[in-house]
Amino acid sequence: MPISVLVHISGEEAVVGEIEELPGPNDTNITVNNPRRRDDKELPYLAETVVSVIWPMHRITFIEVLPTREEEELIGFVRE
Repeated sequence: MPISVLVHISGEEAVVGEIEELPGPNDTNITVNNPRRRDDKELPYLAETVVSVIWPMHRITFIEVLPTREEEELIGFVRE
């Protein structure tokens, strides 16, 4: 099952996409499927037909793991 992530790249705008598994401490690259901007628009520096991008880990500042729709529905606001 793909994991939705927000990848922060050095000197670039953050990229939303899906990865198959979280990178380990020895990984040198990260493959992001369906890369797009936060507002779901295409990245201007990629061709329209690109479906996956491989970035070297030394360019990645940090990665945020986004919740799935099921997780968002499980944890809701509780009013006391």
